[in-house]
Amino acid sequence: MSYNGIILRKSISISKIYSIHYFEYMSDFSFEGESHDFWEFLCVDKGEVIVTADTERSVLRHGEITFHQPNEFHNVRATGEVAPNLVVISFRCEDKAMAFFRRKTLKIDEAERNILANIISEARRCFDCRLDDPYLQNMPRKEPELFGAEQLISLYLEQLLIHLIRRYSDSATLHKQLSNPRVLKSTKSKSDTEIFNRVTEYLKVHIHTSVTIDQICRANLIGRSQLQKIFKDCCGLGIIEYFSLMKINAAKEMIRMNRLNFTQISEQLGYSSIHYFSRQFKKVTGMTPSEYALSIKAMAEGSF
Repeated sequence: MSYNGIILRKSISISKIYSIHYFEYMSDFSFEGESHDFWEFLCVDKGEVIVTADTERSVLRHGEITFHQPNEFHNVRATGEVAPNLVVISFRCEDKAMAFFRRKTLKIDEAERNILANIISEARRCFDCRLDDPYLQNMPRKEPELFGAEQLISLYLEQLLIHLIRRYSDSATLHKQLSNPRVLKSTKSKSDTEIFNRVTEYLKVHIHTSVTIDQICRANLIGRSQLQKIFKDCCGLGIIEYFSLMKINAAKEMIRMNRLNFTQISEQLGYSSIHYFSRQFKKVTGMTPSEYALSIKAMAEGSF
């Protein structure tokens, strides 16, 4: 018996990556704009920005993604109200399917958000540069190369584009899939997710204070071991480690807003002292608050 193999067809193929960025901008950041002969998309991970594509201007908000086709002039600036976090990726793709994304602004779902996170994670593993430098034009490879990292970036990006086209092209099929009980998570998994979401909301409300694990457990009617297990399963962190990271991310946003000094930020986030705040900040980011502020300012001015 002989077998006839199947050469799998590719609907979308990424031939080249030009840049992968994750930006943490100041609230007054402005990029004067550019055009190039390859595709680029911008996704708002936090806050909002004003985006111009040729002559059209729009406000892009949290969770929205917009595409710029080859040779389309585009620029971006912060609104002045919030300090935005952005994912910006540019790439070459010659497939006809890319016509779907011309002048498109879409809303990403949780699956697509996870794909973006995977792209950023792999980029940090295989490129020897900071991903938050807006003036970076080339991404040098890390040596030795981590096995499969570059291929995973290509696969994840192709998956993201296919996922978006499918989701926005066939909403009836999507609705059928979501209503199909076979694709729903187990009751236990769903319950754990609900507890995780409830506790993270509690932490957001109490981000300006200092809370203990016992306080979190009492307020959310959950046992200590169960709480720790849920957080390890959902995000790979302990509850206090997660809360500390949440505080530092809030501190970074406050620094980029440029309205409070470090002592005021420390007090706003419930730290016992400016010195403890600085130590925690460096532990998480690898920089002191001052070094972070100077780094962001330098990148905004093009002197990084």
